[in-house]
Order: sequence, then C-alpha cells, then structure tokens
Amino acid sequence: MREATRIALSLFFFIVTSGRIFMGKAQNKTFIPVKVGVILDLDTWKGRMGQSCIKMALSDFYASNSHYKTRLVLDTRDSKNDVVEAAVAALYLIKNTEVQAIIGPQNSMQANFVIDLGEKAQVPLISFSATSPSLRSEYFFRVAQNDSAQVKAISAVVKAFGWKQVVPIYIDNEYGEGIIPFLIDALQDVDAHVPYRSVIAPLATDDKISEELYKLMTMQIRVFIVHMSQINLSSWLFTKAKEIGMISEGYVWIVTSEIANYLSSIEPSVFDSMQGVLGVKTYFPKTKELENFAVRWKRTFQKENPNITNVDLNVFGLWAYDAASALATAVEKVGGENLGSKQMNASSNLIDLETIGVSENGPELCKALLGVRFRGLSGEFSLLNGKIKSSTFQIINVNDDIERVVAFWTPENGLRRKLMNSANTNSYSTSKNDLRHITWPGDIDLVPKGWEIPTSGKKLQIGVPLTDGSSKFVQVTHDHSTNTKQVSGYSIAVFDAVMESLPYAIRYEFFPFEKPDGESAGTLNDLVYQVYQGVSKNLHAFFLFSVTLDIVLRYRFDAVVGDTTIIENRSRYVDFTLPYTESGVSMVVPLQDRRKNAWVFLKPLSLDLWITSVCFFVLIGFVVWLLEHRVNEDFRGLPSHQIATSIWYAFSTMVFAQREIVISNCARFVVIIWVFVVLILTQSYTASLASFLTVQQLQPTVSDVNQLIKNGEKVGYQKDSFVLDILKQMKFKDFQLKQYNSMDECDQLLSKGSANGGIAAAFDESPYIKLFLGKYCSKYIMVSSVFKTNGFGFVFPIGSPLVADISRQILNVTEGEKMKEIESAWLQENTNCPDPNTPDFPPSLSVASFWGLFLIAGVASLLALIFSVAIFLYKERQHIFIPSNPEDDSIWRRILQMFRIFDKKDLSSHMFRKKTMSFRDMESSTHGIHANDVSTRMTCSPRPSKSTTLTEIHSGSLEFHDSGMSFGEYSNFNTNVGQTSQLAPPVPSEQLIRNENQDQGPRTSEIEHKST
Repeated sequence: MREATRIALSLFFFIVTSGRIFMGKAQNKTFIPVKVGVILDLDTWKGRMGQSCIKMALSDFYASNSHYKTRLVLDTRDSKNDVVEAAVAALYLIKNTEVQAIIGPQNSMQANFVIDLGEKAQVPLISFSATSPSLRSEYFFRVAQNDSAQVKAISAVVKAFGWKQVVPIYIDNEYGEGIIPFLIDALQDVDAHVPYRSVIAPLATDDKISEELYKLMTMQIRVFIVHMSQINLSSWLFTKAKEIGMISEGYVWIVTSEIANYLSSIEPSVFDSMQGVLGVKTYFPKTKELENFAVRWKRTFQKENPNITNVDLNVFGLWAYDAASALATAVEKVGGENLGSKQMNASSNLIDLETIGVSENGPELCKALLGVRFRGLSGEFSLLNGKIKSSTFQIINVNDDIERVVAFWTPENGLRRKLMNSANTNSYSTSKNDLRHITWPGDIDLVPKGWEIPTSGKKLQIGVPLTDGSSKFVQVTHDHSTNTKQVSGYSIAVFDAVMESLPYAIRYEFFPFEKPDGESAGTLNDLVYQVYQGVSKNLHAFFLFSVTLDIVLRYRFDAVVGDTTIIENRSRYVDFTLPYTESGVSMVVPLQDRRKNAWVFLKPLSLDLWITSVCFFVLIGFVVWLLEHRVNEDFRGLPSHQIATSIWYAFSTMVFAQREIVISNCARFVVIIWVFVVLILTQSYTASLASFLTVQQLQPTVSDVNQLIKNGEKVGYQKDSFVLDILKQMKFKDFQLKQYNSMDECDQLLSKGSANGGIAAAFDESPYIKLFLGKYCSKYIMVSSVFKTNGFGFVFPIGSPLVADISRQILNVTEGEKMKEIESAWLQENTNCPDPNTPDFPPSLSVASFWGLFLIAGVASLLALIFSVAIFLYKERQHIFIPSNPEDDSIWRRILQMFRIFDKKDLSSHMFRKKTMSFRDMESSTHGIHANDVSTRMTCSPRPSKSTTLTEIHSGSLEFHDSGMSFGEYSNFNTNVGQTSQLAPPVPSEQLIRNENQDQGPRTSEIEHKST
C-alpha cells in the first residue's frame, strides 16, 4: 500500500513538473525580446540604486502582465562617471547591440552628448536622473523633475523672508549652469538680485573650496543657494563651511533637490555640518505599495551590495522604476515583431557615425511613450513634451539628526504648511507665516537678515559733497591741529541718528568728494556716479582687495550722504532710501507792502458784503417810503424828490444824521432795527480799517511763473543744481537764467531786481528755500511749488541690503523727537520772523459774519410791510374791491384803483388832522377880509415844510407852502397857478377842505362830519 502511494505521488509530481516545463517552453516561444540599453555610473550609489530599481520594475511588470508578448532585454553599460565613456557606450548599444531604446545616461553632461546619437539613430533616450533644463530633443524623455521647476519654490522662500541679495554656489558643468538663468529670473521676480556667482570646479580640491568660501565671507551677502550633482563635492563644501565658521548665526544655506533628495543617505558627519540648512525636496505620496517596495528593494540592494549599509530609497530610484515600467508599456503598445534596426552602410567601427543604424520603430515608440498613463511609485505618471509634469516640492529644514518638513510648495498655492487641493484656495502664498518653525545655522531661531558687514572689518566709505561752508546740510571743515577733515551738518546728523537706531552696528567713515588740492571733485551727479562705478567692478575683488582699490579707485564710495535729491535719472544707477526732507522745487520772490494803496479803505469789507450793504440801504429806504408816503409830507412831492428823500434818509442812518421824522409806527419799528444793524456794521468797518492801516501787509511782487517768462524777467538758480534743467523745460531763455553760489549772493541779486542786473525770482529746492527764508524772512516769500521732487535721500548701490533697513529707521527718526532736535540745531529759523502759516493782514469782513443781522432787518421790514398793507387794504376795501360801475370791473381796474388811492394822502392820519384844525383857525382869523384883497401864491421851497398851514397874512396877501401835493394834484398845478390873480368870494374853511379833497370821494363827507 505504501509502495502504491509512493508511486502515485511520484507520478503526480512528474506530471505537474512536466506541465510547467511544457507551458514555460510554450510561453518562451511566444515572447518577443526587445533589446534596451542601460547606461549608468555603476561605481556610484545613484547608479547602483537605479540599476536595482530598473530590474525590479521589469520583474514586477511582467509578473503582473504575464500575457504580454514583449519582454525587455537589458544590456547595461558602465559609463564610469565619464562623458566619453557614456558616448562610447551609447554608440556601441546603437550600432552593435541594435537597441530600441536606452535608459540613461545618469547625469546631464553625459546626456548632452548621448542625445545627439539617439536623435541621429532615432533611438529614444529615457533618463531618470538628468535634470538640466537645457537638455531638449524629440527623442529625449526626462522621467525626472526639471531643475527649472524648483526655482519658483526657492524664490518663494527668498521672498518670504525678504532677502534682497543671493549668491548661487554651483558646480562648473552643464548641470550646474543649466539652472542659473532660470534661477536669476525667478529671483528677480521677487525683487532679489544675484550680484555674484560662486563656481566650484568638479575636481576642486579642499584648498580651492576653502579659498572660495573665504572670498564669500568678505562679502555682505549671507544667503547662499547650493546646486551640485556630486554628493561628494557638496559634502566637502559644507564640511569646510562649518570649519571656517560659515554654518553659524547670520548665514542662510539653501540646497536644491539634487542634494536634498540624498540627505537621508549621507554620512552622519556631513549631516552634522548641515545643521540649519534649508532644502527643496521632491515630494511623492506615501502609499502602501511604495512602503512594500521600499522594504523589498532594501533587502535586494543589500544582498547585491553588501558593502553599502547606509542606504535609503529616494525619488531617483522611484523614477528609475517608473521609467522602466513606462518603456515596457510603450514597447508592448508598438509590438515586437518588427522591432529591429535597419542598417545603413553598417560598420563595426564605433567612430564611423555615418554608418549608424536608424531605428524603424523609434518614432512610433516615442509616440507610444507620450501616451503612457499610469499611477507609478512616484505618483501619477504622464509625459508632457517629453518630461513629467511639475509636481509638489517639500521645504525641509535640517535639525539635529532629522530633516523636518516646514512647508509644501505647489505652482498653484505657493508655500503652505499643509498640502492642500488647489481648488480650496485662490491665493499664491509667499508668507513666512505659512512655514513651520525653522532652526537656522548656529541653532538660532531668529530669522537671518541675509547680509552682514564683511568680516574683514572694512568700514563703509561714505562720500559727502564738498560745499562752500555756508550750507547747513553738509559742512566740511579742516582741523589744523589733527590735519583731518571734520564733516558735520543736517544731513550728517540725520544719517548718524539713523545708523545708531539700527539693531546692529555698522562702521563707516565720511570722505569729502574733493581733489588733492582741496577743490570739489565734481557735481552731485558725479558723486552719485561714484557709487555706481564702485560696484560695477567685480564685487568680490572689491571686498577682497579693498586696500588696493582704495588707491586705484580714489573716489569709489559705498554710499553718499548729503543734500542729494531723489530724481529719476540718478535712480538708474543707484538705489535711494526713503527721503528725510520735504520735496519740491519752489519760487522765492521779494515782498511789497500793500498798505501803500489808494483803495485800501475798500479792503475791510469783502465785495459781497459791500453789495449786500448797499442793497439793504436801498431796500430800507424803499420800505420807509412805502410806510410813510400816505401819512408824511416829507415823503411826498415830485417823484425825483421822493426818490432822493428815500435814499438820503436810508444812507443818512450810517451817521445818524437823518432830519426827516417818521410818523407811522411800522416805519419806526423798521428804522430802529436798521439803526442797530448800521451801528454794528460801521463799528466793525472802523475796527477792520484800523487793522489794515496799522498791520504790515506784505505780498509777493510776482505770483505766476508764466508772468516771468512772458515779461522776460531774469531768474536765479543754485550752481550745479538740476533746477537749471527744469527751468529750461519751462521755456526760460538762456539770457533769463543766472546762477548764484550762496544765500548771500541770492539776496543781493533779488534786492537789485531784474531791471538792475539782478533777478526777479529765485528757484530752488524747498529745503534750501526754507533755510533762505529763515535768514531773510522779512524780505522774501516762497510763492508756490513749481516742480515736484522726492526730497533728499541717502545713496547706496543698486540692490544694497542696507536700503530697506535704513529706510525703516528714517521713518522712525523723522517721526520722533530726535528729528526735532536735529532741525532745531541745524535749521533754526529767525525767531523774529512771523509765522508763515499766519496771514500778515486781517481778512476782509464778509456776509458770513453779518448774515444774521441782515436777516433780522429783512424779516422786520417784511413784517412791517405785510402789516401796513393789510391795514391799507382793509380800510380801502370798499373803494378797491367794490366797483362803482360793475360793468367796468376787472383785475387791472382794481390794481389801478389801489395805486391811485395809495398815492393820495391819508387824511385820517394824525398829521392831516392837525392840518384841518389849522384851516379852521385861519377862517376865524381872516373873517371879513374881502376876497379881492387876498392873493394866493403857491411856491415850492427848497425844503418842504412839515405841513400845509397859513404862514403869512400881510398886505392883503395869503401865502401857502404846500409841497405835499399828490401826483394828481401836481398835474393841475400849472393851470391853477394862472388863476391866482383872479378874485374869488370868501370860502368857508369846510368848503376849502372839500375843494382840496374833492377827488377823494366819500372820504370828504366823512371828514366834514368829523370837523363839525
């Protein structure tokens, strides 16, 4: 039984084994081998990792796709880290092995040569580690991040911390130089500059590296970006940097992805020398598949390379894995039956490039590669224009024994603490608040400012203009006891205060811009240009050999302090700080006294008040006439007489000299109010006129620049000032322009005047004019600003890191008490001068000061008129509104009737009651006198009497003075005068009164009844 069982089991295993062998043979018969070359530096750890990942990728790919007909057959060649070896290997693979594609080469220098061979043979090249952006070909596929993709992440970090100058340190080869143009452009976009580039040779010795680092130490810049492809070279660089003290407080080191991706695999001693370093590292998502592969890869790699212990899989291994998988997928799409090479004049001579074979399937394979889409170990895989899409970067910080992720960077969102979907935000961030805590070199938490004073101890050389000694801004004096130059002045004091307020110490020294003989070496423009020339030379040579250059470049300065105006043409060559003085070009002209004016008596009141006052005088006269016309003989008579009386009465109230007596209570009410208004108005006028006549009233002789140009007046400007160009732009002729060297000379020219060889006006910058007026405030005045400037600023080289800090401190100083002390010490004005903000003459009185009084007078007049008219209409309602003939009734008739009645005397008034009594007395005293002995003569005296009375009875003559005629009575006056010589019978007093008022209708009987 046991024997039978043993036989059965043996037979079963035989059948199974035979079946597997048979099936394997069957499958082998259907496989199509496709030759693929691999070019790597097998003596480097990147090359060995890449080779291992490629093999594992193909093994995993065909294990999961066993039904595929094609199989990639690898032919690996060692380029031995040499460009020529890589080219020879590629040529051998193309001509002899007849490969359909090549994975590699490993670095950008090798790829630059191999690309030409692949393009000629139409053989696709797939590289997972050649990252130089200068590599381009339709047969070159980069399954790695282009180096130019990370420059935006680097510039975002630079902008986040406000660094203005950066020095790149890169290897001197195709790889190192490829990123520089893109890096500089990205930095310029964030207002950062690259004044110097540090280039390290691939085979540089320790001494050469140390020499370059010492050179960097002599510069102000403290932000360095390291871009190298060789791990050994970058390791030496950081080791030496730590030895000489450059991995310390104040320094900033940023490494590109080539170094950051290998940080986990470098030696612990090198890692320790990189404490505080920032890095830009390629991000790839952590997945379960990736974790499993990493474990398998490490086990396999250590089995193949037992001598290498400190290994960690990085993104280059993942790209190698995905590159092999993508190539296998593309080959399967193309098919393998016709995958071969068509030889053209084939030759075994590797140097004979004319006989290189051309792949028939190369174009199709390239097209297939562009269409490959899958999710690989490094993330979503797809090729766009022969390269993978830009992805996310991590910003890492080396701290202790680990590399910490402080931020993520994406093209859509910029810097973020956490990786987020681009759909969740619409803003691109470059804020340092979006970064986690960073430990900087020297184990410092304080963010480095990015620059320092060079360690050589060289003082900043500050150029100052040489003045004539009268300037308050910069004064250069010679100390004979020490034989040195002493520099002082307003600008110097402000600069010293600003430098003292900086949070760090800067040593500097002032140097006058003068010739050996003590004369000025040029204008302010020449002095400013010295700063530009000083930095236009090789920057590192300037700092390293400063002792020599101080002799050769005698007038090359690090900065300029003085009365240097910020203007556009200067800003092309240098940077200015914020201004520390007011700005603008203004005109100063002589003053003249306005008291010498024949019409000064009109000045106390403004034009609107004069007009308003006159109108109210006329109005009050008219109102009084309306109120007094029917009851007062003084306001009756000829039309011209009535008008003159009304106006005379109103204006006589100014001096309270009116002789006419108002009778009606309404008129008295109006006059009382108006007299009160006139009293206040006249008293105010008197006080204001006294001020105008006693207070000095100065005004400029010229107030318009165009007037100077039109009249051909001469104007002045300060010597060597840019104001001359402004005056020429304003169309001043050359003969109109005169220069002056000092304030005293300017005073002399202005005192002479343009007609006497002087000038009519002087043009200068506001700070100079402020000083000038402080000395001659009683003679001149600043009229207006004619040109806008940005004030005085301190000059520094373009891109100087000092500009931002000094500008901030200028704001602190100018807004504090320190600035007041400096101005008091250097720009103290004449205390006897009047305040320019206070007018030197009192303002004219306007309606705004009296509108309340005029309102009261107007309302009082209106109320009086309304009251008077209402009484008049009520008394005369029967004559106005009830017509005697209804057929003739109309609106116009009523209006005319109202005016006729208004024009007549109101005999019911107190004035005319007295007149009636006078006639009765006359009748009794003249009873019995014959009519022939009475001669009536009516005359118009120059001034009318108060009433019509019997004034004289003598020689048989009766004389009346009656100027109180109505307009109707006056029309019949001439006719009646002709009849005065005729005798008439005696007339009773009642009849006399009736005849006088015969045109007043029913009112006559009313009066007669009252008299009886």
